[in-house]
Amino acid sequence: MTVDPNAATQSWPSPEPERRSGPARYLIPALVAAAVAVALGAYGKVHDPAGTAFNLAGFSSTGAVKSWLATVAFFFALVQLVSALMLYGKLPGPSWSATLHRWSGRVAFLVAVPVAVHCLYALGFQSYESRVLWHSLLGCFFFGVFSAKMLLLRSERLPGWLLPIVGGLVFTTLTILWLTSALWFFRTFGVTT
Repeated sequence: MTVDPNAATQSWPSPEPERRSGPARYLIPALVAAAVAVALGAYGKVHDPAGTAFNLAGFSSTGAVKSWLATVAFFFALVQLVSALMLYGKLPGPSWSATLHRWSGRVAFLVAVPVAVHCLYALGFQSYESRVLWHSLLGCFFFGVFSAKMLLLRSERLPGWLLPIVGGLVFTTLTILWLTSALWFFRTFGVTT
């Protein structure tokens, strides 16, 4: 049997997967965010704190390491904020502001992960004073809302206000985490390495 290359082809359905529409495209990221936050909080609560998770040469304590890493993450979160304002046309910016936004977010997240590992493994979820309780709650919330943001980035046809709101939640949460940990550490123990 031979195939005629000029013969009309039959139209087949598009191989693209069916896109989620309606509330499901918002509900799934919200459920993932809640699951991540609750899982981190539950692990932090039931885990027996080890007291230390890591230390880096040149630092006087694990608190100093955690505070400086959190400060680096906060700095890159500020870069995220400025580059997002450039992307949305609220500030003038170079043509590479989208690249700056993506890479500063990646660096901020990668630097925040060892801080979270230290907090969960070495300290756990604690509530002995209000600052520590808020820090524990917001640490879990941060990784939940960050997970939701990453899922929403892959969605198409989102309302224009949604990503700035979720990104703002990520930034605000990281800012409060920095204030309740690194800034508190530097004010209590001094700016040490």
